[in-house]
Amino acid sequence: MVWTRRVILKSPQEIAIMREAGRINALALDAVRKAIRPGVTTAELDAIAEEVIRSHGAKPAFKGYPGPYPYPATITVSINDELVHGIPSPKRVLKEGDIVSVDCGTVYQGFIADSAFSMGVGEISPLAQKLLRVTEEALYKGIEKLRPGNRIGDVSWAIQQHVESNGFYVTREYTGHGVGRSMHEFPMVPNYGRPGQGLEIQPGLTVALEPMVLVGTPRTKVKPDGWTVVSADGSLTAHFEHTVAVTPAGPVILTQL
Repeated sequence: MVWTRRVILKSPQEIAIMREAGRINALALDAVRKAIRPGVTTAELDAIAEEVIRSHGAKPAFKGYPGPYPYPATITVSINDELVHGIPSPKRVLKEGDIVSVDCGTVYQGFIADSAFSMGVGEISPLAQKLLRVTEEALYKGIEKLRPGNRIGDVSWAIQQHVESNGFYVTREYTGHGVGRSMHEFPMVPNYGRPGQGLEIQPGLTVALEPMVLVGTPRTKVKPDGWTVVSADGSLTAHFEHTVAVTPAGPVILTQL
């Protein structure tokens, strides 16, 4: 991943642009969410997201992103044991009972918004339902701690504590991150940490919080495609994300309708 090397606080005007990027990103993900059903291919979902983004005068942030090779799609679609970075394919068909995680980024007027959701395809198991609920709850517990005067460790601990108290695991290998003109800005925001530690949170900070939660292990590995990250033991995973701006009054979610 390509990281900037310093924290870049945003002006209210820049945050307003990121809010529009976030709105477009949310529209794209909403269209994808409505299309998820047994029988749909992940390539079809990718085409839906790209059409929405481009129809609003924006660009996909992920397409061409540097890695083992330039990322080839608008969204990532990760299924079951795939935690993040799954590549859409016309050969990958969603099935009843799957968990699917969709991540998307949008560039609008030079600024990026980034968000993700996970959901079941048709009827899913009670364990999968609990995993989705706990992961989404952990995201909002982290967001609540994004307040001036708190520290990044407070955010990270809120996520970790909620996940682990429910019997699941957070990955140690992938993190949330600052976001703005670049996809990955400082600070990194791990999904584990210690209260009172790390960078002090200030107004103007914009970050993408993204709990990445696994049922059986915190360990991951990368599939032969070079991008797709899976749980090391093949257990289920889930991923939720919002881009959030810190204001003097507290956190504001930029990637929701």
